Amino acid sequence: MVWALALVWAIGSMVWVELVRDLYHALAHVWEPLYRLHGWHHRVFKKDLTPFNDQIYRDAQWYNDLPESGVMLLGLSLFWLGARAIDPVAATGGCAVGLAYTLIYVFGAVVRGLGLPWAHDLTDLTHQPGPFEAPPSRWLVNRTYHWRHHFDNQDAYFCGVLSLLDRWMGTALSLKNKTVAVTGASGTLGRALIAQLHRSGAKVIALTSSDRDFTVMLDGEPLDLRTEIWTIGDEAKLASLLEKVDILVINHGMNAHADRSIAAIEASYSVNAFSALRLMETFLQTVRTNRDIARKEVWVNTSEAEVLPAFSPLYELSKRALGDFVTLRRLDAPCVIRKLILGPFKSDLNPVGVMSADRVARRIVRLAKGDARNIIVTIDPLTFVLHPLKEFAVSIYFRWFSQPSARTLPFSEPSEDEAATLQTSNVTNPPAAKP
Repeated sequence: MVWALALVWAIGSMVWVELVRDLYHALAHVWEPLYRLHGWHHRVFKKDLTPFNDQIYRDAQWYNDLPESGVMLLGLSLFWLGARAIDPVAATGGCAVGLAYTLIYVFGAVVRGLGLPWAHDLTDLTHQPGPFEAPPSRWLVNRTYHWRHHFDNQDAYFCGVLSLLDRWMGTALSLKNKTVAVTGASGTLGRALIAQLHRSGAKVIALTSSDRDFTVMLDGEPLDLRTEIWTIGDEAKLASLLEKVDILVINHGMNAHADRSIAAIEASYSVNAFSALRLMETFLQTVRTNRDIARKEVWVNTSEAEVLPAFSPLYELSKRALGDFVTLRRLDAPCVIRKLILGPFKSDLNPVGVMSADRVARRIVRLAKGDARNIIVTIDPLTFVLHPLKEFAVSIYFRWFSQPSARTLPFSEPSEDEAATLQTSNVTNPPAAKP
């Protein structure tokens, strides 16, 4: 029993010192006296994570990394005192593990500051140069995640090992100055998403397959918005535009309601499933560099219909197919893919919806900033249970009984010929279907 408690205290002490380090880091970006030290860290690296020179790298260890590890030691001391007051026997052994863990950071800062040739490769894992091997991770900070703190937005991505603090503060994804394209822009949710994304500092492009005029209002004023019209079935024509897009929100769709004709079946699958799949794949073909892997994302509105009835059979069938396509593609996607699992909100597609599209959009953006990969917004508590189970089971099934796609990470920089080839999609488009 004592060993079990000691293990709990050990894990708790290590999590605690990581939270202390991340809080110190976040504070250093808002309090000038601390930033005078922390700023050295931001002077060190080029965009490929190689240091500008050895001397500034060594100086940064003494000015930033060693003081930071000293704060971690101080935080551990306070934790140890509190733990001993609660459980003097088990806490002593457990916190000793936390001390050893913290001393690793002190040791790393010292040997890097001394300029020992092996120190950088062995002790500075999130600053290693080279092609990124995976998109930004969810819970444990990898190189791709930390790169964004240096070169995407220094006022976000503060965490060093665990992303807990970023997820809680909403700094695990920054939308500031990102170019975001939203399909279904003329719809109720599309307009609400555009307003919330713009409010978060994004540069939004409205993509619509409708020829009707629409206006997005923000704080009572019409938003000056770039709008592009595209056609279902001609997704490849958006390839050149998507090259410059950081986040693609696939939000368009149709609802045939009670219609079960062949034409309704074809249109539902064409718009809700295959169009979204082609558009997603066209976008993924633009992910080629470290910067693309770190910054680019796809958000796909698959709907609560993935797991619950929507009282519209073709809507359910086509959205479930889309949800499975996304789950399958996630297994070896070159960037982050998020699902939007939304309950019934009031819109043209669902005039009897009970949620406000504006509130749904605010919740989507807030959860995305907290790095939720499956963004569930609904009034039905069953969805919060059923969807994670379904996603886990289907993902395992697809992983066991399918093969990885040919194009996987890491990527090399494309040649001029390859870049020209990637401008067009090789997906065969079926006949267009109008929503």
